Amino acid sequence: MCNRNPCRFAHGGELPPPRQQQQISNGVRSSHVYHRASRSESQSTAVGGGAARKKSENKVCRDWKSGNCSRGEDKCRFLHSWSRGQGFSMLARLEGQGNTGVVSGIALPSGSDKLFTGSSDGVVHAWDCTSGQIVGTQNAGGKVGCLITECEWLFVGLPNAVKAWNLQTGADCSLTGPTGQVYALEVGMGFLFAGGAQDGVILAWKGNTGEQQGNPFQPAATLSGHTSAVISMKVGGGRLFSGSMDGTIKVWDISTLQCIQTMKGHDNAVMSLLCYSDFLLSCSLDQKIKVWAATGEDGSFEAVYTYEEGDGALAMCGVEDPDGKPVLLCSWNDDSVGLYELPSFAEKGRIFAKGEVRTIKGGPGGLVFTGDATGLLTVWKLAAKASGAAMAE
Repeated sequence: MCNRNPCRFAHGGELPPPRQQQQISNGVRSSHVYHRASRSESQSTAVGGGAARKKSENKVCRDWKSGNCSRGEDKCRFLHSWSRGQGFSMLARLEGQGNTGVVSGIALPSGSDKLFTGSSDGVVHAWDCTSGQIVGTQNAGGKVGCLITECEWLFVGLPNAVKAWNLQTGADCSLTGPTGQVYALEVGMGFLFAGGAQDGVILAWKGNTGEQQGNPFQPAATLSGHTSAVISMKVGGGRLFSGSMDGTIKVWDISTLQCIQTMKGHDNAVMSLLCYSDFLLSCSLDQKIKVWAATGEDGSFEAVYTYEEGDGALAMCGVEDPDGKPVLLCSWNDDSVGLYELPSFAEKGRIFAKGEVRTIKGGPGGLVFTGDATGLLTVWKLAAKASGAAMAE
């Protein structure tokens, strides 16, 4: 749930169409500071963040994480802390309850006091946001690849199907058609989109809110074009953006359900997509976050900025801190999550986990939820700059 109006980050179809009248001059678009980074520049530095950091500053001691580091904090070359930086703090670690597999999805229904998580163990949990306790458990019938909420519906990506639960009535239905595990779901302009994990096909259903009995979602289209699994999607400005294991991002016009552009720029799987202001952000296992802007007269996108680290990128989330400043969170496959100011990509700090953080979800009031590969759900709080909140120990 987001109580910001307006919000810089897209909520379904809320992102306005790219302003085609704006021009990029010397690599600077509008008031933003993005520039076209050269290949040599992106290889030698973390673009936008200065010189490459020492690895020890971004690594937590694995022995300390398991509770048996014999070196001690002073002599150990790695951190003994769950975070580094200021402006955020840990509120809770929901460990040993709930998820026993990889946390693959976190959802916060608008206006609800419940949070839902899904994991690879095939179980969906409902959590009370006030007490932090599990108040409901549902066997999804298969490995959960992702889950999202829209209005009164909770959608869960499963092997060869999408499960839909009505959170108000308790009714449920199964949407069949996907081939393999569904890892990406997105809703926009009355459509539900699901990415097929094996054949690269995106399936679309049209919602029928007037349907009182049976399945209220009817098959609408099959979107073909990717050559490998579709693992990320985002809706913005009347478009569906889809990222794939084939390393490409496709742009689909939702009004026609036709592909209008294929964006190439990543060298590995496109793991996550995010709409920010007039830009699209993508992250990949190729260790890069790319910023795309609609620069052509026809509204076509091109990469205008590249940020690079030494590990593969897994998931992104955009939030605003209590001062109203946009913050990007991106998880990397070294079991960390970086926090970056936008549009500069200056690093604010880093969160560390016991395993890879596969899903990140922003909440109201500067709350952030992270779920990792060990089944741990952690709650963080972004603080206003004036409060000077210290890092969580």
